[in-house]
Amino acid sequence: MSIHRHSIGTEKESSLHRKLKLQYTGYGGRIEARTGDFVADGISETGEIIEVQTGSFGPLKAKVEDFIARGKVRIIYPVAIVKYIEVFDKDKKSLVYRRKSPLKGSPWNLFDALLYAPELPLLRGVSIEIALVNIAEKRSQDGRGSWRRKGVSIFDRDLETWHESIRLEKKADYLRFVPFKKNELFTSSQLAERAGINTALAGKTLYVLTKLAIVKRTGKKGNSWLYKVTKK
Repeated sequence: MSIHRHSIGTEKESSLHRKLKLQYTGYGGRIEARTGDFVADGISETGEIIEVQTGSFGPLKAKVEDFIARGKVRIIYPVAIVKYIEVFDKDKKSLVYRRKSPLKGSPWNLFDALLYAPELPLLRGVSIEIALVNIAEKRSQDGRGSWRRKGVSIFDRDLETWHESIRLEKKADYLRFVPFKKNELFTSSQLAERAGINTALAGKTLYVLTKLAIVKRTGKKGNSWLYKVTKK
C-alpha cells in the first residue's frame, strides 16, 4: 500500500495545524513520521503517536486503528474559544482590517467532531486532548471565496494564544460532559440549558455519550427522550 496515498501532506497545512503538531511532538520527536501504512503528524520522544485533527474524526478511524497496533495515540482537537478574522488584499500582503468574531467555541465542540466516529475513544491506547486556543482566520479579497463571504476566501488559520487543554484518557473522563446526578433524569433540551449549548449540539453530545455507555435512554417525556448517567 502506498504511503503517499495515506499521507495528509503539508502543502495545504494550516499554520494552526503545523504549530500544534510541533508543540505536541516536542523537540525530541519526529514530525510527518511514517507509521505502518500511514503517516502520523508526529511521534513524540516517548513514542506516543500524535495526530492533530481540526475537523470530523470520521476520516481518522482507519488510521487510528492502524496506529494503536504500534503504540499509544493522542488526538489533538483544537477549539477556538476566541477567533479573530483578518482580511487581506487580493495579494495576501496588506491587512485591510481585523475584527473579533462573535462566535465562540467550547469543549463541547468535540462532539461535532466525534459524531461520525463515536466509539473512537473506546479504542485501547487512544486519548483525546482538547486544546483551547485563540486563532486568527486569515482571509483574502481575491474573489475566489463563497458568495456568503462575498468572494472573500480563507487562506490560513493561525494559532495566536494557547490557553489550556483538557485530556480525555479513559471513559470516565467523559462524565465531565454530564452535569447531572447519577439518578437524575434529563432531556436533550435540559442538557443544552445546563451546559449553555444549543439543542443540536446537545443532541450530538448525547448520541456520542450513549455510544460510549456514559448515559443511556430510559424512556420518554412527551416527545423527548429521557437520559440518565450510567455511572458517576
